[in-house]
Amino acid sequence: MSEPDAEETMVPPDYQRILAAVRRAVGPVMARQVGEMLGANAGVRASWDRCAEGWFRVIDHGWLRQLSDDRLTTRL
Repeated sequence: MSEPDAEETMVPPDYQRILAAVRRAVGPVMARQVGEMLGANAGVRASWDRCAEGWFRVIDHGWLRQLSDDRLTTRL
């Protein structure tokens, strides 16, 4: 399991929650699972959009990887 590095601890709390959720998973997880772990309401589009924006930004920073099957995992 990856541990946060100093740079990660400086990111907004929402991004830290996404990283923590993926780290708690046994292996790579689907974005939907991350959203559920964070309490996103699947019936409310805005709730999912906020989650998606967060995990895409975390991926852009290189703290998560999106695998070819769209599952998320911590960086290697």
